[in-house]
Amino acid sequence: MNSETVDSLLQTPQDPAARALVARYAPIILFDRNEPFLPLAVGYTIFRKREPSPSFPRQIDLKPGEALAIEYAIWWDWDIGHLYELEHVWVFIDAQGQVSRVEASSHGGYFNMVGPEGLRLEGTHPVLYSEPGKHAFAPDPAWYRRDRSPRIIEATTQRFAGVNGMWVTPLFEAEMHAFRTPEANRLVLSYLQRLAFDPAWEFDLRFPITEAMLVPWPALHAWIPHRVAWWLEKLAREIPPEERRFWRIAHRGASAHAPENTLAAFREAARLGADMVELDVQMTADGVAVVIHDATVDRFPGHAGEIRFKTLAEIQLIDAGRGERIPTLEEAIQVCREDLLGMYIELKTGSAIEPVARAFREHDLYQWALVGAFRPDWVAEIKRLDPRIRTAILFHSPHIDPVALARAVNADFVHPCWENAAPQPHALLTREWVQRVRDAGLGIILWHEERPDEIAAIRKMGVDGICSDAPELLR
Repeated sequence: MNSETVDSLLQTPQDPAARALVARYAPIILFDRNEPFLPLAVGYTIFRKREPSPSFPRQIDLKPGEALAIEYAIWWDWDIGHLYELEHVWVFIDAQGQVSRVEASSHGGYFNMVGPEGLRLEGTHPVLYSEPGKHAFAPDPAWYRRDRSPRIIEATTQRFAGVNGMWVTPLFEAEMHAFRTPEANRLVLSYLQRLAFDPAWEFDLRFPITEAMLVPWPALHAWIPHRVAWWLEKLAREIPPEERRFWRIAHRGASAHAPENTLAAFREAARLGADMVELDVQMTADGVAVVIHDATVDRFPGHAGEIRFKTLAEIQLIDAGRGERIPTLEEAIQVCREDLLGMYIELKTGSAIEPVARAFREHDLYQWALVGAFRPDWVAEIKRLDPRIRTAILFHSPHIDPVALARAVNADFVHPCWENAAPQPHALLTREWVQRVRDAGLGIILWHEERPDEIAAIRKMGVDGICSDAPELLR
C-alpha cells in the first residue's frame, strides 16, 4: 500500500488503551450544510504534565484538579484557501474523568470553547462548530460573523477560493519548503476555484471524530509531507496547462476604462473581475510614495517637472483625468483592501524600495501582493530587505536568459514584456521556454495584452498571470 494513502496512515500500530482513552473524549464537529471538506485523520497527544505542544505553537498547562489533557490535531486535505489544513482541539479532563474545559484553534490562535450557554457536551464529547471552508472552531456560529464581516467570509469561500495556494507553516518548513512554488500555487488555485461554494449558514452536518480516525501525532506528522506531495503530483497530471487558473491582473487598474493608476481605475478593475491591479510607484520630494507611471507630470495639461522635486500637496493638485487625483500608495492599499484586490507593485524609482517594504510589514501584504521592477538591483534589494516579499523581474528582450536573470536577483517570477516584440508575441513563448522556467521553480507573469487572439494563445501555455488594460478580456 502506498505510504501517502489515508488507509496506510490509519493502520499505524498504536497502544489500544491510549487510543480508547482519546476516543472517549473525541470532539463532535458541526459543519455547514454545504461544506465540501471533511476531516480524514486525527493525530493525538496525551499530556499529564506541563509540556509544549508538538504540533501547535503553545504550552499545555494543567490547572489544579486536572489529571490530563488530550490534543487532537485534526487533518483535512483541503481548506478552501489552500492545500492542507490542520486545526486543533484540546480537551482537559479532571481527576474524576470529567471534561473540565475545552480549547480549540481559530485562525492561528486558540480560544476557550465556552458559548452563551456554557460548554456544550454530548456525554464526554465536546461539540464544536467549524467555519465554512476555513474550519476555524467556535462554540457557536455567531462567533464567525462577529469576528469577520459576512462579506469577507463569503468572498473567502467563493472569489478567494485557492488564493493561498501551497500552504507551508513553520511546523513543516523543513519538509515542504521545496513544495512552495508558483506552479504549485497555481495548481491549488485551479483546483479550489472549482470547489468554491456559498455557505448555507445551517450547521446540520454532524461529524463525530471516530476511533478509527485516531493515530499518534508522530505518525500523522511523518505522513503529511508524503500526502501533500501526492496531491501536487495528482493535480499536475489531471489539470492540463490550458485549464489552470491564472491571475487576472488589471494593468495600471482597468486603464482601458478609467484614468490609469487612479482609485477609479482600481475600483473598475474589481468590478470587471480582476484578481489584482498592477500599479507604479514613484516618490515625492517630501518622501511620500505615490501611484504614477511617469517620472514627470509633463503629460498633464498645465503641469511640468519631475515628481521627485514636487511635494505631495503639489502632486495632489493635478487632475489625473476625469477629476481623479494621483493617489498615494497608502490610499491604493486601502481601496484594494476594500475591493478585495491583490496588488502587483512596480518600482519606478529606487527610493521607493524601503517605503514599499515598510508597507508590506505594516499592512501584512505578503499573501496579497508582489513587487516587480525592470532594474535587477532594485529587485535584489527589496528581497534583501524582506525575503518574505514575492518579487518579479521584468525585461523586454526575448534573448535574455530568464532563469539566470531571476536567480541572480532571487526573484520568484519572470515577467517578459513582449507585447511589442513581434506581431504575434505569443509565438515567442515556446513550450520549451515555459518548461525551463518551471523547472527552475519560477512563476511566469506576462505583458499587458488586449488582443483576444493573443490572450487565447498565451493562456494555453499555463502561465501564472496575464496583465491587461481591459481585465474583462481575461475572463
